[in-house]
Amino acid sequence: MVSTELLRRYPFFANLTDDELREIAMISEEKEYADGEALFVGGENADYLYLLRDGSIELHYVVTDERGMEETHDYLVGIINPGEVFGISAAVEPYQYTASAVAGGPSLVIEMEGSALRDLCEADVALKALFQERIASTLFKRLQDSRVLLLAA
Repeated sequence: MVSTELLRRYPFFANLTDDELREIAMISEEKEYADGEALFVGGENADYLYLLRDGSIELHYVVTDERGMEETHDYLVGIINPGEVFGISAAVEPYQYTASAVAGGPSLVIEMEGSALRDLCEADVALKALFQERIASTLFKRLQDSRVLLLAA
C-alpha cells in the first residue's frame, strides 16, 4: 500500500475524495526496476496501471514479419517521464498491453492492480467518469507524441 498523500501529489489523482484516494492507495504498491528491466510485454494481460515516480520508461512496439516469423523490428514509440501514467490498457478493454515497457534507467513506479481498480470504478460512477476522462487525455497525448515520432522518422 502507498500513502494517500503520495497519490495526491500527482495530477492524475487530482480532485479525488479522501475515500477514493484511500481505496486506490490500498491496491497500489511501489516497485523498483533496474535499467533495461521489462515491466510488461505487448500482448500480455494488462494486470497493472502504472505511475512513474522516478526514472524513465521506454515504450516499444515489436513487429514480427508475418510471412516467415524470422524477422522482428523493435520501435521506440514513447518515453514516460516522472508523474505520467502508463500501462493504461489495464483500464481499457480488452485489458491487454499494446506495447512493451522497459526501464530506461533505474526507475521507481507505483503499480495499481488493474482488476481492483476497475472494480472501484464500477462501484463509483463519478470515479469511473473521472478516470475515463484522464485515460482518454493520456491516450490523446500518446497519439500526438507518436505522430511527432513518425514525422521525425
